[in-house]
Amino acid sequence: MPSATGWWASDGRVNAALRAGVHALEDAQAMRRAGRELLSLALIDARNHLLALLAQDESPAALQRAAHAGWYQEVWIARHVQRQRGEACDPRATRLAGIDPRADAWAAGDETPAPDALRGFLAETLEITLDLLAGSAEDDAALHFFRLSLLHEDRLCEALAEDLRATAPPSRALREPIWLPATRWMLGSARGGTVPHNERWAHEVAVPESEIDAQVVNWGQFVEFAADGGYERRELWSDAGWSWLQAGGRRAPAHVEQLLGGVLVQRRGGLQRAPALQPVVHANRYEAEAWCRWAGRRLPTEPEWELAAHTAAGRGFVWGDVFEWVAGSARAWPGAGEASPGSLDAIPPAGAQGVLRGASFATRTRQRHPKARRFAPPERDHLFCGFRSCAL
Repeated sequence: MPSATGWWASDGRVNAALRAGVHALEDAQAMRRAGRELLSLALIDARNHLLALLAQDESPAALQRAAHAGWYQEVWIARHVQRQRGEACDPRATRLAGIDPRADAWAAGDETPAPDALRGFLAETLEITLDLLAGSAEDDAALHFFRLSLLHEDRLCEALAEDLRATAPPSRALREPIWLPATRWMLGSARGGTVPHNERWAHEVAVPESEIDAQVVNWGQFVEFAADGGYERRELWSDAGWSWLQAGGRRAPAHVEQLLGGVLVQRRGGLQRAPALQPVVHANRYEAEAWCRWAGRRLPTEPEWELAAHTAAGRGFVWGDVFEWVAGSARAWPGAGEASPGSLDAIPPAGAQGVLRGASFATRTRQRHPKARRFAPPERDHLFCGFRSCAL
């Protein structure tokens, strides 16, 4: 039931939590196969997190973004008469009427909801979603849109946190790079549960031996690049990167007021000093590539990154502090086919966007999956994004 500050679980849902094990809410693989009880708890948790973030920011952009949570649930669950068919549904099928006729305009950004109206809409949509979930079959098709709705809402919360910029990733002591032997690797995700479209499907690839950084590049390392004229040296930048740099006159990652003499970063409440061992954040793909050329290194490939994330944690490989740019352009894996209805990860045109792997400190633990991929234009820097490098 809703309260003034969010949602609390009824006795039945408390019992469900005890049966499911609260730890399952933090398990990224389990959430992709979550049944009704675990999904119910996760959806309540996601909505509470959304409301907590919204309480910190009621700007028009934040209100419109938050409205997407209820709108998505309505469109793909409450109003969707074929939701039980999952990916086999007809996305063009007639929808039922919604709770609030303004919701489409809110989600499209054409209107800004009043805070109280939005909170009422979010309460009603979640109540309906949970009721329909309780009556759904316990199979992948019937639960498909409920799982997608959870992923969608967790990503909205992540985006709200990125806009707030209230916190930063943790500092980490430097560790030696990690050597990975040549091997064959199943890149992408296997079938089973709800798999994002851009992870479909697992296929074997050859991965040559490589040396990869144990953690992402930090501010201390990036300052050395800037102090050595990194933003002025044409030879370090791709043609596209140099054009972008000259057009905007950039001399530091986004939201950085000062690099040399101590890194000062704009965060909520004013300027904050970033420790040297804290990961670089808000660096775009062009900046990542330029730093790697300056250091005589390169960005890792997707297979290299994924292999390290799965096999090298015991040797010090750390991921999840920031999203990480990797080499190559966004593309579909073999056999992916067309994006399924309601997909959040459609494949962009060839060469149009770069690839980010991993997660950020703002990503909910249940979405920190080592197979996850994100796509973004190379100039994009609003994400909590950084990079690591490999030996040439």
